[in-house]
Amino acid sequence: MALSRSRRSGGSSELFWPGYVDVLSTLLLVVTFLLSVFMVAQFYVSQESSGKDTVLRRLTRQIAELADLLKLERSQGKALQDELAALQASIATLRADNERLRGQVGLGGEKDARIAALIRELGDKTALSNEAKGKGDLLDQQLLQLRRQMAALQEVIGAWEAKDKESQARISDLGARLNVVLAKQVQELQRYRSDFFGRLRELLRDRKDIRVVGDRFVFESEVLFPSGQATMTVEGLATIDQLATAIVELERAIPREIDWTLQVEGHTDVRPIASFQFPSNWELSSARATTVVKYLIGRGVSPRRLVAAGYGEFQPLEDGTSEDALRRNRRIELKLTNR
Repeated sequence: MALSRSRRSGGSSELFWPGYVDVLSTLLLVVTFLLSVFMVAQFYVSQESSGKDTVLRRLTRQIAELADLLKLERSQGKALQDELAALQASIATLRADNERLRGQVGLGGEKDARIAALIRELGDKTALSNEAKGKGDLLDQQLLQLRRQMAALQEVIGAWEAKDKESQARISDLGARLNVVLAKQVQELQRYRSDFFGRLRELLRDRKDIRVVGDRFVFESEVLFPSGQATMTVEGLATIDQLATAIVELERAIPREIDWTLQVEGHTDVRPIASFQFPSNWELSSARATTVVKYLIGRGVSPRRLVAAGYGEFQPLEDGTSEDALRRNRRIELKLTNR
């Protein structure tokens, strides 16, 4: 009922701009995430494609080498066959001469020796020709095997490219669905943030030292802590009690599927502290944020919904060293956001 009343109040409309900024920042994170997924997928695609191109180039080079060897062997085989034909023609001529001489003067020993030598040479050339033919057949088989391997690899590459296109389509579809879900959750969280801040405004409407800056609820440090300390005052405890009540109501109202957190941030002014307990403003700002978080947990707020962070003096709201600027920069900020 309290949340519903806060939505109808005039204060809720003042948070439209902070909620719009938060929606834009959340969508920017989603786009960054999807771009990272796409770049990783493209990296793996380029690696796979590079490996397959290397294999194809190696196979193509081997085929070219085998083709050159085959051409050389065939050339040598042709030369041997030409020599064989010439030898056969010489043998035939010698035999004809031999037969003619036999008829004239009887068997000539020198001619027979020459014929025998030519026959032996013919046998040697025939053996070499057969060897060259065998090598050519072997090269033909190797060339055929390499071509089959290339065909199989081309088939694998085609299947992989088809699978890659399917994966890209799935990634795109997943990104679109993720955008829809996140946008819906951001819109719902924006509504609950408006209700929450409206509830805080209603509870703390008489406090001039507590205000909304952007999408954050800001408590000046003096509202909660003594100067230079991280132990809350009695007034600060009462203020955080009211805050805890509103957060517990918010936690009950937000659906479980929305993963949200309340970030409690500590900030200091630029003046150094350098005490024994707090050597720098980092320790002081972190200790104050942690004190608020622990007290909220003690008042029933779920620890998994709270984050404590200390920023020291490095995120001022106002520049300058005037007392008013320093006072505004010493603060505790609350920000409701999705995880």
